[in-house]
Amino acid sequence: MAKADIGVVGLAVMGENLILNIESKGFTAACFNRTVSKVDDFIAGRAKGKNIIGCHSIEEFVESLAKPRKVMLMVKAGAAVDAFIETILPHLEDGDIIIDGGNSHFPDTIRRTELVESKGKLYIGTGVSGGEEGALLGPSIMPGGSPKAWESVKPIFQKICAQNDDGEPCCDWVGENGAGHFVKMVHNGIEYGDMQMICETYQIMKEGLGLSNEKMHEVLTEWNAGELDSYLIEITRDILGYKDEDGNAVIDLILDTAGQKGTGKWTAIEALNLGQPLTLIGEAVFARCLSALKEERVAASKVLSGPKAEFAGDKKAFIDDLRQALYASKIVSYAQGYQLMRAAAAEYTWNLHYGGIALMWRGGCIIRSAFLGKIKEAFDKKPDLTNLLLDPFFKDAVEKAQAAWRRVVVAAVEMGVPMPAISSALAFYDGYRSERLPANLLQAQRDYFGAHTYERVDKPRGEVFHTNWTGRGGTTAASTYIA
Repeated sequence: MAKADIGVVGLAVMGENLILNIESKGFTAACFNRTVSKVDDFIAGRAKGKNIIGCHSIEEFVESLAKPRKVMLMVKAGAAVDAFIETILPHLEDGDIIIDGGNSHFPDTIRRTELVESKGKLYIGTGVSGGEEGALLGPSIMPGGSPKAWESVKPIFQKICAQNDDGEPCCDWVGENGAGHFVKMVHNGIEYGDMQMICETYQIMKEGLGLSNEKMHEVLTEWNAGELDSYLIEITRDILGYKDEDGNAVIDLILDTAGQKGTGKWTAIEALNLGQPLTLIGEAVFARCLSALKEERVAASKVLSGPKAEFAGDKKAFIDDLRQALYASKIVSYAQGYQLMRAAAAEYTWNLHYGGIALMWRGGCIIRSAFLGKIKEAFDKKPDLTNLLLDPFFKDAVEKAQAAWRRVVVAAVEMGVPMPAISSALAFYDGYRSERLPANLLQAQRDYFGAHTYERVDKPRGEVFHTNWTGRGGTTAASTYIA
């Protein structure tokens, strides 16, 4: 019997669809699931008549694979991944490859790469973005781990992934150990930010402007034909126009409490660990947390007062301001995400190709959008670009949108409509363009109560000073200074 080109473990939604995708691109796939009945159901159902080998044991599964064996895990992140690695390792030979295609936390991938390589095998931790449809038709794939494994999986990954408008695969090697899962984590953080900002524009259009779902559907249809052309704008347009069999707008029937799987939270935590100001993504995560306090918010709404959300100006002009504010904030979101990736590359000694990452996100993934091509161009022109806001294209785009952006934030404050992500993006922009921030006062406060010392503008960087602010503190200062 012919051997399979790759094996997939886990027959949940993503695993099933990925196997069908692999087979549709001319490869033979083997499949295994801990609950073996799922294998039989799949082979008798969606996989019937296809080049897919159903396996009932680990031994049968490993035996079905061509060497070097490529085993892709599509199981729940966490303990299940570790358990399966421990189960399958004794059955593999040196040079065989284990691939984790779930949403694993990148420190786990760093640890697993080291473990698997110590056993003579190779390991890949890869982000797979695009959801159910992406898995079936072509996702964005972000692999990292053992560099030696790339050549073996490259022909498969670059065939099954999405292709951008130029026919280039939305998959390339990201970097060592946990780099692939880190980039996927940042992707998800940006996704959190994009979704929250779209929700904020929806709320101000609905509550502030009093627009109907039909009118908002029209607005987003128009936006999707311009610089905001993206998957998330596209699906939001469709959601706003969708009605059930009784003619009800489904969006109005959905409870306003958001869930989260944790990747956005991981992004915000890692930003704090690396000292990077990912303010927008942080606010997007906290907005979901606030939405979950539904009962508290309902009770508070009866007690706490605020202005009535009514807009008295030119609605058509304000809708255009919203478009520009959303665009400028989206640029800040990506700028912050790329800042975090640069910091992580330095911390973990990864050689990340930033333009290539933008290319991987051009198709298949949830944050795919037209302006990712401009990010690739920015890094192609200047690979050591410090911040996207300093690229001429993005600098000009934000400057053109800046007045509208400010009008939107002011209007939201005056109407009492919360806009945490869009307003924090503007605050970041203003902070980043400030030659001098009030941290001099903050450092003086730290020195006053804790003798933490400070640097001076008239002295070389690295030289520290302490002031005896009260006359009672003496001259003893902290032994370390952390700016």
